[in-house]
Amino acid sequence: MNAQQMWNQFAAQNQITVTEYQSWAFGAFADELAELVLKGMKTGTSSAYPLYEAENEALPKAGDYSVILDSKDEAVCIIQTINVSIVPFREVKEEHAAKEGEGDGSLEYWRKVHVEFFKKCLSEEGKQFDEDMPVVCEEFKLVYVP
Repeated sequence: MNAQQMWNQFAAQNQITVTEYQSWAFGAFADELAELVLKGMKTGTSSAYPLYEAENEALPKAGDYSVILDSKDEAVCIIQTINVSIVPFREVKEEHAAKEGEGDGSLEYWRKVHVEFFKKCLSEEGKQFDEDMPVVCEEFKLVYVP
């Protein structure tokens, strides 16, 4: 099922009149991270703020819906953003790292994998990572699984 098909199902079943939604996959491990959402272990994500600027993309906001895709661009589920904060990388808290549900859930693990991931993504845009870089920390809830 593609994103539009899933959105149409969700909207019809829940009398949702909102027509705007995003569809995207989680970083480098789309399938594994989508599975963590389905299991209820992943209720947060984070992105490098400079990438929103580089791609002229709107920041997520509370109330936004997103169709989560797997590595084959197939729709997996729908989430709704409940909170967004922007903080320097060095100030991301243990609580947020745990909400991301990855690895052992520690801030140390989160920092390690996100330094690597952010460096890669930023270098593709001709930008450099540093620990003062703003990070978009998003919290969400799972609202639909077909």
